[in-house]
Amino acid sequence: MTKTISLTREAYDRLRARKGPNESFSDVILRLTARKPLPESVGMLSKSSVKAIWEAIEETRRERQEEGQGAKKVGR
Repeated sequence: MTKTISLTREAYDRLRARKGPNESFSDVILRLTARKPLPESVGMLSKSSVKAIWEAIEETRRERQEEGQGAKKVGR
């Protein structure tokens, strides 16, 4: 079964840029949206990047709490 979808020109160009010579657009979408097992992602970020991300998350949570939005703290 196939479905027809509409894409903006920008979205089409981005998709086309990621398409291999022997891939269909369906193949590209499936590849780009595949859920990968967590172990495959290990090592993608440096420890300093992970630390910076966590610091940004914590800062955002503090700001939201100060604004009264009640952000919940989630443990690492």
